[in-house]
Amino acid sequence: MKILAINGSPRKKWNTATLLEHALKGAASKGAETELIHLYDLNFKGCTSCFACKMLDGKSLGKCGYKDALTPILQKVEEVDALILGSPIYFGLETGELRCFMERLLFQYLQYAIPPKILFDKKIKTGFIYTMNVPEEAMRNIGYDDHFKSNQQVMSMVFGSSEYIASYETLQFEDFSKVESSMFDIPQRIKRREEIFPLDCAKAYEMGAKFAEPN
Repeated sequence: MKILAINGSPRKKWNTATLLEHALKGAASKGAETELIHLYDLNFKGCTSCFACKMLDGKSLGKCGYKDALTPILQKVEEVDALILGSPIYFGLETGELRCFMERLLFQYLQYAIPPKILFDKKIKTGFIYTMNVPEEAMRNIGYDDHFKSNQQVMSMVFGSSEYIASYETLQFEDFSKVESSMFDIPQRIKRREEIFPLDCAKAYEMGAKFAEPN
C-alpha cells in the first residue's frame, strides 16, 4: 500500500503540512509506504493546452506531454493506492501551485468521447485537507464548501472516490506582534490552536489510516 501526499502550501512546517504529516502517520500505522511532496520545491507550470494527452496517434495519449519537474510526480500518482492533497485557502481557493498540479493531473485522463471516458485505469482513494482563517460558519456562508464539493466531484470522476476535511480559524503566525493583526482575536486563536488543532490533526490521522485500509 502506497500513500502520496501533496503539500500545496508554501510553508513546510505549519498548518497544512502538519495535517498532511499526521495523515501520513495514520497511513503508516496501518503499514503503508508514505511520501510527502512539497509543490513549492518544484519548478513547474499548469496546463499549457498543448493537447498532447488527447492525440489518438500520439505517444502521450492519457499522459501529460509537458515535461518539467512535475512529470515524475504525475508518474508517482499512477503507482499509489491513495492520494491526499493539502492546501491553505487563499481568496476562496486552493493555492495556485496546487491548482496547477490539479490541472496537469486531471486533464490528461479526460477523453472527449461519448460517453465521456476516463483514461486512468484503476481506482484509488483521494482526499483534500484544507486550512483557512475563517470560521466554519463563515466558510459555508461564503460558499467555500461548494468549491470543495466541486473538487471532490472531479476527483471522484477520475479516481473513484474523494473526501475532504478542513481546519478553520488557523493560527497564521508564530509571533503576532511582528505583523498588523488587529482584526483577529489573538488570544482566541492561540487557545484554538492549543485545543482544536490537535483534534484536526486526529481527523487527518484517521483519514490516512482509513485510506491505508484494503478496499
